[in-house]
Amino acid sequence: MAKPVPRLTPAEIQRVIATAWDDRPPFNAVLMAHGLNEGQLVALLRRVLTPNAFRTWSVRARGR
Repeated sequence: MAKPVPRLTPAEIQRVIATAWDDRPPFNAVLMAHGLNEGQLVALLRRVLTPNAFRTWSVRARGR
């Protein structure tokens, strides 16, 4: 079972989303920079993004 997403402030959530959408850094850099594992990042994005935005992000993330 995945660890729960740590409590993040709205500003921290916005930084995580912005970093996850950015194509330049490798995916693992996003995870390490924000202290999240892959399951936590996916759970966070699934919770805060619209369903369409999450699907778009997941397709982009698979291409990395």
